[in-house]
Amino acid sequence: MPLTKANGIDIFYDEFGDKSDPALLLIMGLGTQMIAWSEDFCRMLSGEGFRVIRFDNRDIGLSQKMDKAPRFSLPWAFIRFRLGWTIRSPYSLEDMAADAIGLLDALKIERAHIVGASMGGMIAQIIAARYPQRCLSLTSIMSTSGEPDLPHPKPQAMAALREKRPPANDREAMINFGMKILRAIGSPGYPSPAPELRAAVASSFDRSVYPAGFVRQMLAILANGSRSHYLKAIRTPTLVLHGEDDPLVPIEGGRDTHRRIAGSAMETIAGWGHDLPTALLPRLAASITAHCKRATA
Repeated sequence: MPLTKANGIDIFYDEFGDKSDPALLLIMGLGTQMIAWSEDFCRMLSGEGFRVIRFDNRDIGLSQKMDKAPRFSLPWAFIRFRLGWTIRSPYSLEDMAADAIGLLDALKIERAHIVGASMGGMIAQIIAARYPQRCLSLTSIMSTSGEPDLPHPKPQAMAALREKRPPANDREAMINFGMKILRAIGSPGYPSPAPELRAAVASSFDRSVYPAGFVRQMLAILANGSRSHYLKAIRTPTLVLHGEDDPLVPIEGGRDTHRRIAGSAMETIAGWGHDLPTALLPRLAASITAHCKRATA
């Protein structure tokens, strides 16, 4: 798994499939490492004729940490967000979009299918709006337009995210904490078995633990606000995928994204929450690859 310079920082990535196939770039969400795009899922996509690339966003996983960035208060940022005030962040989602484009540059990829989940969907939207010449298609998964009047996360999801984290050096406590969060935001119709959930959280913990990155990425989301001006500029063929039972980003966020992107398609799935459950991976892979193939037909 190589490390490369992209947009002036170190980005960690890996690839699946033939380098001669059309590129498909996977962008993960808030505080989540690239391994959340499971190897099985990546192979499902590459098996359909795509060069699949996943990477760690800045400040998470094995990519460069922004540990010299100024410190900001996340609780105070939430208050300012509720009041509609300006929020400062050490970096922006636009910076993270430029990271992704920098990775394509480093890999000498002119154009790619852009697929993003949650915060990754927000970054993918910005890429499609600001770098249309680099996009073959856009898939926005369990994401939102950022409009302030959309429904907020369900109380149980927010409570789990706001719960005090255990010490980062307490492996068992951190794994239990991570499992609790994933259960709170997961799919009621496709619950992950406890051993599978634990293995995923443990793998993430053992690979990298960096809570400060989560805070700074959350600040970037809050500071970004509405992306309606970006969405109305998107002309890239777009698919919006969203769970009908998403407790973290309610389905209204996906519907608003779909409404604001001209010509976009939308697929919703009953029982799907804010995760990528194993049982749904074949269906999601089929939807994404079919959309990508239609976009380039």
